[in-house]
Amino acid sequence: MLKGKIALVTGSTSGIGLGMAQALAAQGATLITNGFGDADTARQAIVTAAAKAGHASAQVGYHGADMSRANEIEAMMQYAESEFGGVDILVNNAGIQHVAEIQDFPTDKWDAIIAINLTSAFHTTRLALPGMRTRNWGRIINIASVHGLVGSTGKSAYVAAKHGIVGLTKVTALENAQTGVTANAICPGFVLTPLVQKQVDDRAARDKLSGDEAKRSLLGEKQPSGEFVTPEQLGALAVFLCSDAAAQVRGAAWNMDGGWVAQ
Repeated sequence: MLKGKIALVTGSTSGIGLGMAQALAAQGATLITNGFGDADTARQAIVTAAAKAGHASAQVGYHGADMSRANEIEAMMQYAESEFGGVDILVNNAGIQHVAEIQDFPTDKWDAIIAINLTSAFHTTRLALPGMRTRNWGRIINIASVHGLVGSTGKSAYVAAKHGIVGLTKVTALENAQTGVTANAICPGFVLTPLVQKQVDDRAARDKLSGDEAKRSLLGEKQPSGEFVTPEQLGALAVFLCSDAAAQVRGAAWNMDGGWVAQ
């Protein structure tokens, strides 16, 4: 379905981003990965996913841009243009987390979370849009969070950034509404990524729980299904948003959260 398309997924050496990259590669897309994890292991996982789906010659590039730095983001987008001819599918996924109440929140952590979780998506989007508009086809998928729709204590910077991502998505969609470029946000609930695993570990240590007990405790507070959302499920939603069937899905904030915001 996506053969001939170039997909850039930020923060894609693990977790949700890697799941997105695998799902897009399985549809025939060429991938550009990014992140501070093991790029070679991620590349092999993407190539394997593509091969299983019948795309034996999958291309996977990598750029190690620090998503908190505008000049490195610009270099990554230039790499995509010079090596692959541009970006057709942009998945803004890179993110970090820190938990503290507002009066105790370190200002450097605030700045870093806003830069990586929100401002980086502005930079990649502004640089990808001209080529997408010229080709009259593009898909921008911003990985927001259920925290782009509701709040939680201790997560002021993350919630602010994710609400911002939802707003940026809507404006991007409206500005391109009469073109072949769409923009949408995916808002996951708890996914067992390294960020969430740290919350599980912290809870286990604080409350003297086993790993499984800590997971059940965390999910029980927010996610009625009692199950984690998986990167594979999120990847399948991204594939749908890239399809012709989703051509009129524009500016959506699509929650996949086990019932979290239905409460």
